[in-house]
Amino acid sequence: MKWEGYRRSDNVEDRRGSGGGRVGLGGGRLSAGAVIVALLGGLLFGVDPLTMLGMFTGGGSAVEEQGPAPAPPPGDIRAAFVSTVLADTEDVWTSLMQQEGRAYHAPKLVLFRGAVPTACGRGSAAMGPFYCPDDQRIYIDLDFFDIMDNRLGAGGDFAQAYVISHEVGHHVQNLFGISEKVNRARSSMSRAQANSLSVRIELQADCLAGVWAYHSQKSKGWLEQGDIEEAMNAAAQIGDDALQRNTQGTVLPESFTHGTSAQRTDWFTRGLRTGSINQCNTLEAGRL
Repeated sequence: MKWEGYRRSDNVEDRRGSGGGRVGLGGGRLSAGAVIVALLGGLLFGVDPLTMLGMFTGGGSAVEEQGPAPAPPPGDIRAAFVSTVLADTEDVWTSLMQQEGRAYHAPKLVLFRGAVPTACGRGSAAMGPFYCPDDQRIYIDLDFFDIMDNRLGAGGDFAQAYVISHEVGHHVQNLFGISEKVNRARSSMSRAQANSLSVRIELQADCLAGVWAYHSQKSKGWLEQGDIEEAMNAAAQIGDDALQRNTQGTVLPESFTHGTSAQRTDWFTRGLRTGSINQCNTLEAGRL
């Protein structure tokens, strides 16, 4: 992915040195192994990422105010990559939302290590990247990209861009009022029904990530051979069935919260192939 030299977003906040701290078990640093176990636990057992806020830090759901945070240092290559991808999502979604007669209010993206205060409660690296609708921020511990590469077999710069664009997809859902509507519906559902609805939301975010990729490549042509395959592989490796099969040897469809590998790659591909938001209506799709 030829990303160097493009505009970087001003909406990246660097909280890696703000004292959030490494998440500890018994006072120590949470290892990469523990992070992946906790992350997979959330995916495997139907735990919505936002309900995991505070699990490892003792935090609750109270709103935590955040003061100003600095931008990443100029020489930080990883942060520069994230800032560049985020900037392109801003360009793409500003244009697409204008076509829908709406204004696009870009999210902030927060870099953190281990733990971080959010408007949704205390965030943990064990959750993986997540979006908090209450403060319209995306939170990423960049160590997660190492886990993708070394533990999940989903490395590559465009695989990382897919993760970022997926979280931006959740922000787009929030702007369209979809998130609030779905969360309200889930509150009166059984666990199985709520999980099923969560799958549809996650698959829609995958499709929206594909929509971004379509328009991003059309405007910049910055993807290289193998980049699309990286994103497709990442979507497949984090499918509920793949994670369950690789960690516990059995697959429990009723506990799915993100969709199968086939579903995740299919919906990402649908967005990538068409570039149309209208093709991402997973909530009314008869077949996922």
